Amino acid sequence: MTVSAPGDGTGPALGAALPESARVRPGIELWLVLGVSLGQSAVYSILSIIEKLTRNVPLNQQTTTINNSVVPDRPWLDLSYQLAGIVFPLVPALFALYLLQRTGDRHGIGFDLRRPGFDVGRGLLLAAAIGIPGLAFYLAARTLGFNTNVSPANLAANWWTVPVLIALAVMNAVLEEVVMIGFWFTRGRQLNWPVWVVLVSSAVVRGSYHLYQGFGGFVGNIVMGLVFGLVYLKVKRVGPLVVAHFLLDLVSFVGYALVAPYLSWL
Repeated sequence: MTVSAPGDGTGPALGAALPESARVRPGIELWLVLGVSLGQSAVYSILSIIEKLTRNVPLNQQTTTINNSVVPDRPWLDLSYQLAGIVFPLVPALFALYLLQRTGDRHGIGFDLRRPGFDVGRGLLLAAAIGIPGLAFYLAARTLGFNTNVSPANLAANWWTVPVLIALAVMNAVLEEVVMIGFWFTRGRQLNWPVWVVLVSSAVVRGSYHLYQGFGGFVGNIVMGLVFGLVYLKVKRVGPLVVAHFLLDLVSFVGYALVAPYLSWL
């Protein structure tokens, strides 16, 4: 099947057949990119929630730790592990960008520096709109027994701890928004999926790879995915979503590390 890609000045015009070397199968690409990245995470996340539910401990009495030290007694080696855990997850995002570049869709997703003021401004607003209700929802879900206690920053104290947490926030933001919004929406539409199917399926996958946190994380991230998807459909740029996601994770990772010792309810 020949796939036509939107014209953005770098690729074929709308409706034009791609040359044989640039022909793609959007469905196969979606499965491949998902299989080496967030789809794989979703499968392990589902297995994780099954394991938690089959323990003899209520879900809200369990703790899910994120961003853990691997060898805290050897800081130099621990840093090496952390850097590898930042770099390698970015490869699927680069793979997705490469595939989009081949069909002239790369610039169409808005992952660039052409509108930095717009991206940062909208990202700040979006982070505030998601972050404050999201914290309240997490606390409610944990109180009602639907979620584990999530501990998002568990690195040993070193000079590089905060920079690594910042880099992890960048990695998460780029990986998730490039793959689950930019790539998913582009290829989904090229598969002639209705817009609502693209939007909902992206949000459900996003929620699925957060199931390891509990059902609060699952539902909360579905809502986040729907909001992010609607914003993308309106502004046609991944940039604000990356900024918003980075800020949410930055507050979650670095903020938690700084204030958790003083707030028993976190």
